[in-house]
Amino acid sequence: MSTPTSTSAPIHVESSDHLDELIADNDIVLVDYHAEWCGPCKMLEPTVKEIADETAAIVAKVDIDELQELARDKQIRSVPTLQFYANGEKAHQVIGVQSKDDLVGIIEQLA
Repeated sequence: MSTPTSTSAPIHVESSDHLDELIADNDIVLVDYHAEWCGPCKMLEPTVKEIADETAAIVAKVDIDELQELARDKQIRSVPTLQFYANGEKAHQVIGVQSKDDLVGIIEQLA
């Protein structure tokens, strides 16, 4: 089991409670709402993995088809949608494929 300070892979979110725990237990969380059928989501995936590995942010992946109610509760209307949480509060949201530099910049602003 790795320590929270080590690099990590994206975490597959199992439920709404699981997401709430991740947001509550970590300073900065990037939530990637995606779907298997989504081409832009697949384009963004390597970037999201690199961010999980290279930054202090925890990356949580939410499959909107698996967790439709959660996606509805978070008002996700299109994918990919990336939500950033800092200290338990939603701080930023972007929709669509983004550059790694832009996403890392948001994380650095929140840190």
